[in-house]
Amino acid sequence: MVIRMAFIQNKNGELEYMTASNISARHAFTTRYGGKSKGIYSSLNLRIHSDDEREAIRRNYKIICDELGTEPSKLVFSKQVHRDTVKPVTFEDCHRELFAEVPYEADAIITDEQGLPLVIFIADCIPILLYDPETPAIGAAHAGWRGTVMDIAGKVVSELSRCYGSKPENIRAAIGQGISPCCFETGEEVPIAVRELLGKDAERFIEAKGEKFMVDLKGINRYLLERRGVLPENIEVSDECTCCSSDKYWSHRATKGMRGVNGAFIMI
Repeated sequence: MVIRMAFIQNKNGELEYMTASNISARHAFTTRYGGKSKGIYSSLNLRIHSDDEREAIRRNYKIICDELGTEPSKLVFSKQVHRDTVKPVTFEDCHRELFAEVPYEADAIITDEQGLPLVIFIADCIPILLYDPETPAIGAAHAGWRGTVMDIAGKVVSELSRCYGSKPENIRAAIGQGISPCCFETGEEVPIAVRELLGKDAERFIEAKGEKFMVDLKGINRYLLERRGVLPENIEVSDECTCCSSDKYWSHRATKGMRGVNGAFIMI
């Protein structure tokens, strides 16, 4: 293992994934390395609805599930639509057939059931994993810029409290690999939405660049978690940018949409 800031780089053969040192629940932020896909999807592609070979995708899921000590038929994930729905899930929500349609939309899922792996998918958007070791309970959130300005991070904290009695001060959060302000260049619609959410506090996360803006989505999500009561010392933030490191992580922006997806997994 090689420690990279607060995140740990894990390798098993060709498989490579990241974990956060503050979360003791079994979890992983996947990279592109260690799968069986070929061509533009090489090699650990978890994007089910793509023209990648289905058998390769099945083998990719088997590889990461074996590493985490679970099975693909036990995974729970959702149809992500860049909004702020947080769905509590149980074993009834397991995606038993990998290529079946998910019957609900949600960009965050939470549970307190042991042995139930939650998964969200990213390819520049910000993955957030949360763990309350006291309840225990977990959450996984997909925070694109739209979900971010709708405060999906804060809403996951609130739903963990409402559904399972989690106290924000007990929650550990890991903000994983995603697009960083070095590469997230936007038009004015993003800073306008950030300012509507954060008021004067927004400016620390926005840098003007001519007629464009560079926006710090990871920083905003950290701020939103703290605003809901998660302690600063209980939040770890990856310093890796998926767009800068598109050889290691899937990046929608770097590949102009010709790509697979990374997964963020967590299980009690």
